[in-house]
Amino acid sequence: MATTADAAPLSATRKRILGIGRQAVLQAMAIAVLLTVLFPVVWVVSLSLDPLNRSRPEGLSIIPSNASLEAYAQVIRQPTNNPIGFVGLALNSLKIAVGSSLVSVLIGVSAAYAFSRLRFRGREVLMLAILGVLMLPAVATLTPLFTLLNQVSLELPVLGRFNLRNSLLGVGLAIVSGLLPFAIWNLKGYLDTIPRDLEEAAAVDGASINQTFLRVILPLAVPALAVTAFLGFVSGWTEFYFSWMFLTNLAQDQTLAMALYSMQGQFTSTPWSLFSAFAIMFAIPPAIVYLLAQRWITSGLAIGAVKG
Repeated sequence: MATTADAAPLSATRKRILGIGRQAVLQAMAIAVLLTVLFPVVWVVSLSLDPLNRSRPEGLSIIPSNASLEAYAQVIRQPTNNPIGFVGLALNSLKIAVGSSLVSVLIGVSAAYAFSRLRFRGREVLMLAILGVLMLPAVATLTPLFTLLNQVSLELPVLGRFNLRNSLLGVGLAIVSGLLPFAIWNLKGYLDTIPRDLEEAAAVDGASINQTFLRVILPLAVPALAVTAFLGFVSGWTEFYFSWMFLTNLAQDQTLAMALYSMQGQFTSTPWSLFSAFAIMFAIPPAIVYLLAQRWITSGLAIGAVKG
């Protein structure tokens, strides 16, 4: 007959075995998810190293025989039949991504602060309007923005006279019109979590509203600003609809997303190694931006999840 002293170690051993089994199951599930996520990436990398220039992907080998970086070299030299090179395409995409991200954050944080701290007539109606615009897909605003921007012509000292719709500036403004509602809504929710006592203490010390906003609120809102700016950068970098419909001077204003789309069409047969190499190089800049701002982005997402 088992004694109480014998039962205690047996119970502890059973708990240890169950804990190890549970941990093994969780690790197996994590590995399965990891393999599922990495499989497409590994396949694309493998295709980009294939020197056979296949018109269709055939099978999967992690490292193809006679693997070569020629596809990457060709993408850098001349990715498409368009005379603009990869560097020019990247600069156009970078102008749109950085410009739309900065403008949406600068205007968005100012409007979000006003909605968060000030009480004025029509505040609730404006917030509902912003929420309504936020719910619309970007493609729904394509026609009105095309018509509106097409009626505007500008003449600048460096750029000369140009139509706003048929320019990178017009594409950037169209993207900002979609990013602003998200920036305002996202930043307002974060600013609401900052205690008003900090602003009152700054006011007691003699700080004006602008000084309080610049020296107290903005430093505390850096995580939310980083998240909003990063998402705006990714939206501008990967934007396709407005660029494809607005821009006609493809020899000068074409973007990476437009070039990537034009590589696979009804009357073209781009080798999959070239297409895959272009796709990988297209994805590298957002990954670099995320790694550089990872500390602020992760903290902003975590705080937003907790404080809602």
